[in-house]
Amino acid sequence: MSVPILNASGCLDALAAPGVAETLDAFVTKTVTPFPREGNPTPRFEETEYGMLNSIGLQNPGIEAFLAEHLPRLKELDLPLWVSVGGFSAGDYAQVCALLDEREEVATVELNLSCPNVEEAPETAAELAAAGRTATSKPLYAKLSPATSDIAETARAVAHAGVDGLSLVNTIRGLSLDERTFAPTIARGAGGYSGPSLRPIALACVYACAGAVDLPIVGMGGVSTGQDALALVAAGATAVALGTILFSDPLAAPRVRAELAVAAAASGHESPGEVRAKAVESVASGKASTV
Repeated sequence: MSVPILNASGCLDALAAPGVAETLDAFVTKTVTPFPREGNPTPRFEETEYGMLNSIGLQNPGIEAFLAEHLPRLKELDLPLWVSVGGFSAGDYAQVCALLDEREEVATVELNLSCPNVEEAPETAAELAAAGRTATSKPLYAKLSPATSDIAETARAVAHAGVDGLSLVNTIRGLSLDERTFAPTIARGAGGYSGPSLRPIALACVYACAGAVDLPIVGMGGVSTGQDALALVAAGATAVALGTILFSDPLAAPRVRAELAVAAAASGHESPGEVRAKAVESVASGKASTV
């Protein structure tokens, strides 16, 4: 069983780099909101020693312009299209989901329930998921934040609300300071932290949710090699998304896909899919290693 490779939302502009998008098994758009957003003030990117901070702030053209101008061009990619949906209330999520439900080009809707760079909706993740579920019959994934005391409980709540899968995880809040002035290097202050240091956090979240719900999981967070991807699959992911690595290695997908197959074979498995949830199974059977 193969493991699909996607991009993490916001980490690839398919219209600017269609050749890169075509190396994926599905393309995930930037988050779309009901109305246009200019995003947060600049500077809003900062490279750190072990990753990257960003504070884009959901910059997007709004759902009407997206449907009229962007979606027809994305359809030309001939890839399954996942549209990331955001907002600031349950009504926002329902509105965008309802409009996407009418478009056959959209294969899947991903609810961005966890952006660290904007004000959060007052409703819970489960309430937002329920609003999206009532508005669309399309496959619905919930993208969750690692910044929670019990992500497994959140996973159970959104599963009960009717989502069909999980995307794990979004970035986690981080801060960098100018070494001379000690002012934040990002205009808004803190930003979403991604890159290699996020990987153990993503693994823990995928592992916890795979043990809590029987839903497909797109694992993401610090993936740069096939071995990284295989670890997420072993923790319970059914698909893997590439994020920060695409900024330095836009054509990482075919490399990671090939490395993933090699890593699976090296572990004694015919395909990466056979490794899925081995970590969860090892604890259930009492085979976890100890130091």
